[in-house]
Amino acid sequence: MPLFVGETPKGEKGTNQVAMLEVIAHLTDGRTSLLVVSDGGMPIVAHFGTALGEAPIDVTAIERPAVGGGLDIDPPVGLVAESAAGWFGRPGIEGHRLGGRDFAPRFTLVDSSGAGAAVICQLRDKFARLDLDLHVELHPSGVATFRATLLNAGSDDYHLAALRLSLPISISAGELLTVGGRHLFEFGQHRTPWQNNCITIENRHGKTSHERLGVVFAGTPGFSEHSGEVWGCHVGWSGNYELVCDSISDARRCVHAGELLVSGEVVLKPGDRYETPVVFAAYSSTGLNPVSCAFHDYLRARPNHPRLPRPIHLNTWEAVYFDHDVDRLKQLADVAAVCGIERFVLDDGWFHSRRDDRAGLGDWWIDPDVWPDGLGPIVDHVRGLGMEFGLWFEPEMVNPDSDLYRSHSDWALVDDRYPHVLGRNQLVLDLGRPEVGDYLFGQIDALLDTYEIAYIKWDHNRDLVSPASGAAAGAAGVHRQTLGVYDLIDRLRAAHPGVEIETCGSGGGRVDFGILDRTDRVWTSDSIDALDRHRIQQGFSLVFPPELMGSHIGAPVTHATGRQHRIDFRGIAALFGSFGVEWNLLAASPDERQQLAALVALHKRLRPLLHTGDVFRADHADPTVEIHGVIARDRGEAVIAVTRLSSGPSHHTAPIRVLGLQPDVMYEVRHIPVGYEPLGSARQQPTWFNGKLMMTGRQLAALGFSVPEMRPENSLLFHIEASGPIG
Repeated sequence: MPLFVGETPKGEKGTNQVAMLEVIAHLTDGRTSLLVVSDGGMPIVAHFGTALGEAPIDVTAIERPAVGGGLDIDPPVGLVAESAAGWFGRPGIEGHRLGGRDFAPRFTLVDSSGAGAAVICQLRDKFARLDLDLHVELHPSGVATFRATLLNAGSDDYHLAALRLSLPISISAGELLTVGGRHLFEFGQHRTPWQNNCITIENRHGKTSHERLGVVFAGTPGFSEHSGEVWGCHVGWSGNYELVCDSISDARRCVHAGELLVSGEVVLKPGDRYETPVVFAAYSSTGLNPVSCAFHDYLRARPNHPRLPRPIHLNTWEAVYFDHDVDRLKQLADVAAVCGIERFVLDDGWFHSRRDDRAGLGDWWIDPDVWPDGLGPIVDHVRGLGMEFGLWFEPEMVNPDSDLYRSHSDWALVDDRYPHVLGRNQLVLDLGRPEVGDYLFGQIDALLDTYEIAYIKWDHNRDLVSPASGAAAGAAGVHRQTLGVYDLIDRLRAAHPGVEIETCGSGGGRVDFGILDRTDRVWTSDSIDALDRHRIQQGFSLVFPPELMGSHIGAPVTHATGRQHRIDFRGIAALFGSFGVEWNLLAASPDERQQLAALVALHKRLRPLLHTGDVFRADHADPTVEIHGVIARDRGEAVIAVTRLSSGPSHHTAPIRVLGLQPDVMYEVRHIPVGYEPLGSARQQPTWFNGKLMMTGRQLAALGFSVPEMRPENSLLFHIEASGPIG
């Protein structure tokens, strides 16, 4: 991946002097280019998109003249947009010193250097006494990362209100796609026209939240999975954040991204630093699907990314809820092992006084009334069956009805001057206080030392309301809380490197690249309704790869919605993620257990492909039909699911086109019969359906293949395999 670093501009601009732009760095991987320029001040991302080649770049081509009726200069949009430079959109930095001084800093470039595929810029405002370091990198995945560090070089406090990084987007990007929903129906997709307006996606829940995932996709109007230019931008932070999509009347568009700071939350003492969350961006000239694959490739390239095989697990929550009985749980484990399940996770209800959700949070020791011999009997039984054992925690929370709260009510993250707002009968613990983190580490560490626990389900069921931190004399504490959570998980991972951790926030309420630096799996949603899961998991796949996506088969009647689905429909919905079961198998019939065992075996057979291949989401004319799957990186194999979500405009389904295979390689297409029951007679099935179909990759992309008439809420599964060598 070449890096071209130009001569660093030096010196300062005087009044009415316009310095020439010079190239600071051109980062490229042959597919994408990221061009950074400067006129001696704040660096500007002049281009992030199609590769520009390796020829020298004449930056006068991108200089913008001043226009009549405005400023005598064309104001730049720097990596940190400066209002002092004439930028009238959302500023990149907001803050002040005592008396409102230094509210609009303007930085001078001091130095820049390149290392590998990265460039580091050092800037200073000698009047505001602020130093700013910028780090920009283009990774082999095609994902670009941006981060900034601000140093207070003065002798008095600097009150920081915001530090945002700005990514330019082509003026042709006239549509935005955002992601969000609600508890039990997360990761919905919402499209909005992007004209001369400012659209803000912000989160104030204190965790990533169900309502708004910290990502935005901007693209040419009508962009689809495989057509149109698309830019994706994600804030890798597990607290409050904002994405400001700024489109003004001067033919420029950009996204400003960073942490959303509460008033007074970050005060930099002399010598203190503030580091922004990392902002991640990806580009595609051929639709949304390649942007998703770039994000997935970035995550998969991390040294801490979980590797194969991802264990199939059973979680006890919807099987027993708080009704913990060791003999019954042993019987449940016996059935799970017979079905081929590899991990048994004991959910909420095992610790002191926890007979319902009104008490016990914070008291992380085993309840002797329920477990008189401790967890040893169930752990030993599960491991004796050849399965791993996992355990549920919600470390950041406390019930007022708990020994911990009665001893340390001052540890709650609340403003005691006002009535406390409970959520699910609980408050949040203040992890900005080191003693709170030490207590939680000690409790969890002791259990991990005592028992063979391979997995933690780490839950977070309450938003942060008026989060006043006692560690900061009642100041807002979301920033410190987020760093405290990170520190606690990091300490536990260092002490127990073999233990995997799942991030859960009442389902998909806390998932982002920040928490994923510390966890191995995501509980995608508390709804296991297979119909809802199709929409939920499709939205999840926009940013995160399938091996991180907890996807379970629930009971025949879904607890969250009351809907009933056949096991094949539930199974195919769960198949493509980190597969699991959330079902009281003791109540399942022998036939249902046999069908589950077959699905478990199928997932194990396909798991190496499902958890390493490129995610494929297809465009289709019928909005009631969803097509998704995974294609092997060498294009030798694919698994595709076709689902009719509801009744559609026709009894026919338009041909299923599969893009991305080798155009001139012959492929064999076969239906995988997972409980499919045809409608009507054999005449209503394509001739090939019970055999195989031979097509080239080019033909599969252009012609596609036909499928039988499908009932609503039914899925078909297909395996596609090259009939000869690839390459």
